[in-house]
Amino acid sequence: MTYVYRSVKKLLKKQGLRPRVLITDKLRSYQVAHRKTMSATEHRHNTYLNNRAENSHQPTRQREHAMKGFRTVGSAQRFLASFSPISPHVRTPRHRMTATAHRTELATRFQMWDQVTEQTLAAWPVTPCDGLLHPKTAAHQTT
Repeated sequence: MTYVYRSVKKLLKKQGLRPRVLITDKLRSYQVAHRKTMSATEHRHNTYLNNRAENSHQPTRQREHAMKGFRTVGSAQRFLASFSPISPHVRTPRHRMTATAHRTELATRFQMWDQVTEQTLAAWPVTPCDGLLHPKTAAHQTT
């Protein structure tokens, strides 16, 4: 059994009812899965029909691409949950700017980021507390 066949079978089981039309790209394993699971359903496979579905989850795919370095889904979700509010701060609308304006904007944003993180680090405990130390003093501690 191929991965696509198992995925289609699982999807049908979750949905509970058969779709009227199945739209996929031209991957041959979709045709095999279609024949085995729901041969009565019309299968449309064209280069451009699938674009709407592919583009609708583009932000999800970008986040998945960022997840490649994580060992588990849970750790990726924890990171992305905290990174999502920060991400727009770093990502500028580059296509609307000149290179000079982009560099200036990034410098301003990172300067602001440094100010925010310095305040956060200043509030960090200097003495050992639950095994945690201030990152700047932890390197200078001797045992």
